[in-house]
Amino acid sequence: MTLGGIRFGAWYFLPIGVGVAALVTLLLVLGGYRLRRATQAMGDSAQVRSLFTFDATRRRGYKGVLLVLATLLAFIAASRPQFGKGERLIPRTNLDVIIVLDFSKSMFAQDVQPSRIFRAKLEVERLVKSLRGARFGAVAFAGDAMSFPLTSDGAAVAQFLRQLSPNDMPVPGTAIARALNHARDLLARDPHSAQHERVIVLVTDGEDLEGNPVDVARQLGENKTTVHVVQIGGRTPERIPEISPDGTVLGYRTTADGHTLTTSLSAEGELQLEGVAKAAGGQLVRAEKGTTGIDTITTALRTKMVTELGERVENVYADVFHYPLVLTLLLLLLEAFWPEAPKRIFTRAIPPPKKPRGLRPLREEGPSG
Repeated sequence: MTLGGIRFGAWYFLPIGVGVAALVTLLLVLGGYRLRRATQAMGDSAQVRSLFTFDATRRRGYKGVLLVLATLLAFIAASRPQFGKGERLIPRTNLDVIIVLDFSKSMFAQDVQPSRIFRAKLEVERLVKSLRGARFGAVAFAGDAMSFPLTSDGAAVAQFLRQLSPNDMPVPGTAIARALNHARDLLARDPHSAQHERVIVLVTDGEDLEGNPVDVARQLGENKTTVHVVQIGGRTPERIPEISPDGTVLGYRTTADGHTLTTSLSAEGELQLEGVAKAAGGQLVRAEKGTTGIDTITTALRTKMVTELGERVENVYADVFHYPLVLTLLLLLLEAFWPEAPKRIFTRAIPPPKKPRGLRPLREEGPSG
């Protein structure tokens, strides 16, 4: 919603604010009316008012106006007013990308600094920013999977993955086949995806011991969906840190008999990941030199964006909600500290002079006889 060049991101707060401001006005008017009726009930209004040291009616009116304006401005701030700062060109493409990211506990390993999962989320965010105009969805998985539907708002997808950690996954494990099925369902549910170039980017450090991800990838390939695989980690064992919910490293995970728990990808696991990429016409990228390899996939995906549907103009807006919010606080402070009556100045009464002590009054004596 736009009014006078100002865009309101949550415009529905405006009618709510008008209604609340009207209700506050009504309550203030009713309060003044009841005060006047109470004054009249005490007797003649003129005589009753003559007993007042100050008539606060006008000041109460001013304070009421300040309160109503502050209420209205508070809801204007809540409606997220934005002012246009310019325009930018956004390319439209026919590319749909599903990020399938492994959130198993082994992704806490630190062979990729500061950790596999941290670096993977960072490079996924860079991928989203690099492919402006493409649509993105996401699947976070361990033993089970959770998903975020396809959207043109890539920042929302990056935020979905950023706020998760392996500690948030309810079921441990590495169910790659189940995750790929979730990605296929996201593409199937979207009404426009069938006409778009479809790509799945699988980022994992393990092998699936439950299902058959190669078969799922083959079905995706037959449906003209490409699956690229980013393999993090290899056959070298890596210790797995124990991470608290607040991100503190508590030590390293151990087995039941006290030995340090490590993670490594078996030869069969490497062949499985290679088969997933080959079955769906994608490429396998292995992490090296302190990176996950997602940047390599980003470069490959840029080539798929040569088919442009045209450019669209997007207005850039700046949030200006802080202006009405600051004004609201100032009006509330003014209303709170503005007294209904001027400060009264009391003067100390001068006491009468005291009689001096120790002096007796003279007593008149009659003539002596």
